[in-house]
Amino acid sequence: MYRALLAKDPSFEEIFFVGVKSTGIFCRPTCRARKPKRENVEFFSTVKAALQHGYRPCKVCVPLKPAGEAPDWLTPLMNEIDTGREMRIRDYELQKRGLEPNRIRRWFKKNHGITFQSYLRSMRLGRAFGHLTSGGKVIDAAFSHGYDSLSGFTGSFKKLLGSAPSRTGGSNIIHIYQIATPLGPMLAASAREGICLLEFTDRRMLERELKDIQHRIKAPFVTALDPHIAKLRIQLDEYFSANRIKFDVPLFTPGSQFQIKVWEGLKAIPYGQTRSYKQQALALGNKKAVRAVANANGQNRIAIVIPCHRVIGADGSLTGYGGGLERKKFLLDLERKKQQHHTAKE
Repeated sequence: MYRALLAKDPSFEEIFFVGVKSTGIFCRPTCRARKPKRENVEFFSTVKAALQHGYRPCKVCVPLKPAGEAPDWLTPLMNEIDTGREMRIRDYELQKRGLEPNRIRRWFKKNHGITFQSYLRSMRLGRAFGHLTSGGKVIDAAFSHGYDSLSGFTGSFKKLLGSAPSRTGGSNIIHIYQIATPLGPMLAASAREGICLLEFTDRRMLERELKDIQHRIKAPFVTALDPHIAKLRIQLDEYFSANRIKFDVPLFTPGSQFQIKVWEGLKAIPYGQTRSYKQQALALGNKKAVRAVANANGQNRIAIVIPCHRVIGADGSLTGYGGGLERKKFLLDLERKKQQHHTAKE
């Protein structure tokens, strides 16, 4: 844990918190403040434990908030953007609201990898596309989503999709949106059919997965909180609060027939239970397919909802997980505690 603290390893977010004895403050493992000496720290598994030992929350990394969540000073603006009330906000308008444009720009670059204005442009275009695919008129899509002119809207649209708005027809688009969770920020993506990706933003395979999705769906990415992702965000909150054991958000999982069978098998593993790769292979009717099953599990692009974290080694040990073994342990512990509580009540 101390090595993870020095490395600011995001895969340990919410797995532990560190109390600094010399200052009386506790932090996230990714805190950018100066790192204390090993003898001056102690570790806690929960915020509650750190508070009970008399530590105060750090003002730099704000451990009382989910990782990746917008800070208090930015929350009202993000709410406006998510509800679509404000889709074109210039720097001087931010200043009128008491917000510093450079501070917002830095936050967006750090948490989304793009500037605030790029984020807004992507949101505008994503919502305009949704308006068109729902049967709306081009002129309404342009002016109701913050564009100053029809030509400006048409130019942006052509640059992204390669065709004019009037030719949208059966075109698809991949909406992407970052969701804050207790285990760190996750990137969600959805096509017209449903959620096609949910991964932790620090997963090494994420870039390859995004390219694979784009290749399979043959559609561009646009930042937007579409209805599928909005529903997913609510259900994830319920899951992490131990108030949901099953997801019903629509999914879209293009892949080979074998991969799809394996992913369906993962969804069949009951909440709070685990299976081995061998048990998965037997359920598919092919006990020799253990290695192929393991590979298909690793290619699952929708974490948590398609619960590959419920697969463990034949000896009961935790095996590889794209989000990191500490996150896998957290998810399994969360589900076991919920199941134990439910069983005790019965």
